[in-house]
Amino acid sequence: MDSQTVLLFTRNGLGDAPADLQGKLAQKFLTLINESGMLPAKILFYTDGVKLACNGSPIIDLLKQLESKGVELVLCKTCLDYFGLGERVEVGIVGGMPDIIEAMSKAGKVISL
Repeated sequence: MDSQTVLLFTRNGLGDAPADLQGKLAQKFLTLINESGMLPAKILFYTDGVKLACNGSPIIDLLKQLESKGVELVLCKTCLDYFGLGERVEVGIVGGMPDIIEAMSKAGKVISL
């Protein structure tokens, strides 16, 4: 990855698997990204993906580490409102679909996870 890459989380984890496996895969993936130094420019979260940046998520600390290294984390406000999670956001910025569309259109590469 490089500074033009955007990662897109639309699930509360990675892949189409049992919830606990999705969570473990997301944690492993982000740990390896963090350790490798091959950081994306942004990580976007919508639909169930917004849950990853909210209180109770097992990857909050990883996301905070990535954010502290300059990775911008953008969460969909509509999705947070739908799930009633607006008050539970622990990391990232709350944006709208226009912010997500802009980030995707400016990216050199978008990877949907």
